[in-house]
Order: sequence, then structure tokens, then C-alpha cells
Amino acid sequence: MQTVGRMAGVSQVTVSRALSEPSRVTPETLRRIHEAIRITGFVPNALAGALASQRSMLVSALVPSITNIVYASMIASFNERMRARGYQILLSETGFDPGDEEAFIATHLSRRPDAVLLTGIHHSAQARRMLLAAGIPVVEVWDISTTPIDICVGFSHVEAGRAAADFAIEAGYRRAACVSAGDERARRRQQAFSARFERSAGHAALNAAFDAPATLANGRAGLSRLLREGFSGGVVFCSSDLLAHGVLIEAHARGLSVPGDVAVVGFGDQDYAAAVEPALTTIRVDREALGAAAAETILSRFRGEDQPENVIDIGFRIIRRASA
Repeated sequence: MQTVGRMAGVSQVTVSRALSEPSRVTPETLRRIHEAIRITGFVPNALAGALASQRSMLVSALVPSITNIVYASMIASFNERMRARGYQILLSETGFDPGDEEAFIATHLSRRPDAVLLTGIHHSAQARRMLLAAGIPVVEVWDISTTPIDICVGFSHVEAGRAAADFAIEAGYRRAACVSAGDERARRRQQAFSARFERSAGHAALNAAFDAPATLANGRAGLSRLLREGFSGGVVFCSSDLLAHGVLIEAHARGLSVPGDVAVVGFGDQDYAAAVEPALTTIRVDREALGAAAAETILSRFRGEDQPENVIDIGFRIIRRASA
């Protein structure tokens, strides 16, 4: 900063003021300082600035997977809006283990972010204590709860499962099965589907559940398992489009027609869902709208505005295509 000041013909204090409160520096002085910064390649010390302003201009975002388009597109929308207001995103991939998430939360909070975005509503007791003690906005996404830590933006996984079962019954299916991944939200959708379907159709749904994340291989293995256990046709509800795609591949490999022999319903409406053969019936959640809503709730808190509600349900809808 001393070097920049000498090159711009101003004091170090003026350089500091130009970086932290540019409105207090004349346009010509500001121009000279920025030109000196460009020439020297100087990068301001954000930590020192945060100590002075009580703002780090960092927002933490913790998601289970950064490769899953369901989370990636949501974070892209969130990031776009936060960056437009001068904030940077500190992103970590937590997986689905609450203990791992707790460790990441502690690490992120040590960097003094201005807010935290979390995926889901189920966290360890210690994680909740740390977040409440931090005294910063916390938004939980991809789920809803009547008792959020601060704010939650998402939808009901139980209602999504029930809606899939209602769709299957209304479409005339009287036998059903589920293929689900190991995360807690996937299991909630599966259990809600099974309970609603059995109550409506009078037949229990078979279930092929995996403790691992969703993969094509597990989708194929899931249908194979169901067929071995006596599933002779009907609708298969999958906890993700990725599993559903695997079911479609396995059905094709076995010479089963879709939806004639086996109907398939996914979850997530990923980009390829409409392009597979047959096109996948699925449940769509507006991921971009979810990310935007999460960003707006945090920005509203930063502006000191009253939050009219701390539970924002963006809903979901069933997209009917050729697979069911």
C-alpha cells in the first residue's frame, strides 16, 4: 500500500480509504490509485479489511456433492446473485455424513463468513449450536422444516413421494417398487411413496435401497434385485433421475418394454431426463429459483430488512413423459 500510495502521489491512509470507502475519495485520486494497483499487481488484504469493517464478504456454501447437477445448478444461481452484490462463495463438498458436515461447518466458521448456506435440515446438535452461536444468517436449502436454524428454502420430500404415488395410482398402476439411494432425503421420499401407494392400491411396494449415492450401476442393480424378488411389472419410483436412467438401461438390456412392462418415474428432472429413450417422467424442482430465493433471503438480512417468513416452500411438479 505504501508503494501504491507513492506511485499515486497520496498517503497510505488515502489508499486504504480508497479500498474500503471509495465514495470518500475524489474520482481523479481513485483513478490514480487503481492505475497504481494495476501496475504493481497489488492484492488488498481481505482479512485486514474484514477486521476493520466487520464484514468478510464471504458466504459459505456446503453441499453434499459438487458434481451432482441438482446441487451445482442451485449453487450457480445462488453464486450469481451473491457475486452481483460483491460477495464471494466459499464452497465445500460435505458428502452425506453429519459428522463430516459438522467438521466443515467448524472450519468455515473459523473463516468468519458473513452467512452460511447448508443443504438439508438435519444436522448434528453441535453443528446447530455452532451456527446459532455465530450470530449470522443461516439458510438451509433443499428441504423445509417448521423449526429451521434461521431460514429454510426448499420443498417437502414427503409430499414429493406422496405426489409420485398419487400420480402412479391415477395413471392406473396397481403394482409398484422403489429404487433409492442412501441419503436421508431420498429415503423419506421412498417411504412416503410406499406408504401412500400401499394405502391407495392395497399392495405393498417392493424396495431396493442402497446405502451408497445414486449411480447408473445401482439403478441397473436395483431393477435386477426387484425382478429377482418377484416384481413382475408396474411402476418403479426412483429417488433420483440417475437411478431411473440405470433402471431404463437394465430394462432395455433385458428386453422389457417401457412403460409397457415396467414404468419408470425419477426425481430431479436433470438435463438429460427429456433426452433419454423413452423420455423420463420425473419430479421437477426449480433449482435456479431455489438458489435465487436463498440468495435473496441472505441479502435481505444483510440489508437489515424484516423477514416476512422464515420457511419458503418453492414446491415441485411432476413432469409426465413417455416412461410412465
